Amino acid sequence: MLDPMNCVRMVRCWFLLSLFIHTLYAHSDFFTSIGQMTDLLYTEKDLVTSLKEYIRQEENRLEQVKQWADKVDSLTNTATQDPEGYLGHPVNAFKLMKRLNSEWAGLESLVLKDTTNGFISNLTTQRQFFPTDEDQTGAAKALLRLQDTYQLSANTISTGDLPGVVHKSRMTVEDCFELGKIAYSEADYYHTELWMAQALTQLDEGEESIIDKVTVMDYLSYAIYQQEELEQALELTKRMLNLDPNHLRANGNLKYFEFQLEKQRKAEEEKKGKEVKKSEEKLLDKRDAQRKRSKDPLPERKKYEMLCRGEGVKLTPRRQSRLFCRYFDNNRNPQLLLAPVKMEDEWDRPHIVRYHDIISESEIEKVKEIAKPRLRRATVHDPITGKLTTAQYRVSKSAWLSAYEHSTIERINQRIEDVTGLEMDTAEELQVANYGVGGQYEPHFDFGRKDEPDAFKELGTGNRIATWLFYMSDVSAGGATVFTDVGASVWPKKGTAVFWYNLFASGEGDYSTRHAACPVLVGNKWVSNKWIHERGQEFRRPCGLTEME
Repeated sequence: MLDPMNCVRMVRCWFLLSLFIHTLYAHSDFFTSIGQMTDLLYTEKDLVTSLKEYIRQEENRLEQVKQWADKVDSLTNTATQDPEGYLGHPVNAFKLMKRLNSEWAGLESLVLKDTTNGFISNLTTQRQFFPTDEDQTGAAKALLRLQDTYQLSANTISTGDLPGVVHKSRMTVEDCFELGKIAYSEADYYHTELWMAQALTQLDEGEESIIDKVTVMDYLSYAIYQQEELEQALELTKRMLNLDPNHLRANGNLKYFEFQLEKQRKAEEEKKGKEVKKSEEKLLDKRDAQRKRSKDPLPERKKYEMLCRGEGVKLTPRRQSRLFCRYFDNNRNPQLLLAPVKMEDEWDRPHIVRYHDIISESEIEKVKEIAKPRLRRATVHDPITGKLTTAQYRVSKSAWLSAYEHSTIERINQRIEDVTGLEMDTAEELQVANYGVGGQYEPHFDFGRKDEPDAFKELGTGNRIATWLFYMSDVSAGGATVFTDVGASVWPKKGTAVFWYNLFASGEGDYSTRHAACPVLVGNKWVSNKWIHERGQEFRRPCGLTEME
């Protein structure tokens, strides 16, 4: 018979969890915002507490369930002490998605025999609010994106040896295998090979796993074959057959690979003795070949990724000498006369400036507090329809804040107007963004081009004349704002803001302002931006007489 006090505690636990989960109901795409993912840690911690109560009530509970619960309990206790810092490590974020989407379901099946227990009904009810397959896949793809952008080996990511890491986390064979499977499902054989090879290495090193070597080799050999490395695929197939001589697919592949290799040898022999004039061709590495298959639409990607790694253009001494730091009062603006702002030139063409100590810690926390419940998947303008839509190249969540909602927002808007001298009444609302696992925004323009005549038609305030961007957090690694056309990199620094004009004084677009938000490697990136429009600036920034003025 159950202890009545235990029953009371179970009911109380279920009630509190139900209230908490209800706050998550409206959210989706967890992986696109670390700020919202922190709530999942508390949810998981409460579930572990409920699970341990269940274990204490059941005398004959399986030992493996208790061990698993203890492991996750220890993990969540550590994680909830610094949720954003913990999830700032992309491996931790991926493992959280995987654990809640897959492993808790396995535990549910294990103990589902006793359907009368409060914990099981509680878990079954709450699982509908857990991260989905899309979240788990999104987190996995983010790891692959980070691997490419920052040129990280699978072993580096698996061991958790990333720069600026506080909560180090290792990947298991199952984690590596899962990444490889997701890449395989996308016909991304380059990454399939990397992660299946890593899983095999960890198995060879003696790591215990429910995944066996033959299963890993099966995926690995096919991925290698798809990249036209027949000899390596053949050797791997032979190794598979040594472990499992009756493997049907391996036996079939062995004959096929041997046939193809013999065919290649004959073709090469036929070419011998013939004078063949070969044109000079640049050899593509595996990753370039993979991109060719996937029809990557961004020819500037390599430059973008170099800038994200800090391999940008170095200004000449002459250009560097033209950049200054100064106290700025915007022509003796009354609001800035007694407290001028600290202004630093970041780049000369286009002219990008940074303002230091421009937003306080309390203001940052208030903005985040207001924005966090409203964060939704960030959207972009469709160049064809002019409407807002989500896109895979923008991984973050955002919220829009109006000046009338809180005095802090009103004060921030006024500060931007005082510093820039531009009218804020026609500007867009303050947009707050929080980047998720590997969060990024690939190269884009903030202004509407001539082939997008209806980009901001519904606003009725003209084109975006300028961009103001607050950095509301430091980022341990990655997360730079890069300008791909000119090779500039601007790194996040909490409490600062950067500003640039998108249009020349003539109203023509400045194409050198094409920029991107690099993937966040380690950390949690919060920004807020103000897009300022043309209307109302006629006397504040008079039109120039020449096109490029």
